[in-house]
Amino acid sequence: MPGEGIRPMFRSLAIAASGLSAQRKRIETIATNIANAETTRTPEGGPYRRRVVALEEEAGPSVWFAQPPASHPLEVPQVRVPDPLIVADSAEALGGVRVSGVVEDGTEGSLVYDPLHPDADESGYVRYPNVNITEEMMHLMESRRVYEANATVFQAVKSMLKRATEI
Repeated sequence: MPGEGIRPMFRSLAIAASGLSAQRKRIETIATNIANAETTRTPEGGPYRRRVVALEEEAGPSVWFAQPPASHPLEVPQVRVPDPLIVADSAEALGGVRVSGVVEDGTEGSLVYDPLHPDADESGYVRYPNVNITEEMMHLMESRRVYEANATVFQAVKSMLKRATEI
């Protein structure tokens, strides 16, 4: 899990790094989809099936502030608070993103009449992969932009940490 066992001041770097890793996996998967957009026969049989990266949010660890025992009656108990570097709507602080798996898209590809194609059925139709190049290119651009945004966050946090050590 990003951020687990990492000091709070470096947790932001781990979160940005998890985003970089997840987007890299998406870009690789999209590239595979585009490369196989015309593959009508796979070792498993049938046309290539589009693959999609499943991402999920990771709940980051909260920081525990333990107060030393006090003899005063207004003693403050141990309180669990979210990491101050991360703002979240939920009670748990966010801890980044992780790839939960790569799954096949179950939709059927287009059926094209091509009786001379080696993979044509007895009626002369060929089942093509369910890959839409236009959609894949849109997803690729989106992934690239999110990757760049995570890289920018990583560099900004790194710069802030460097300046903090110079104080």
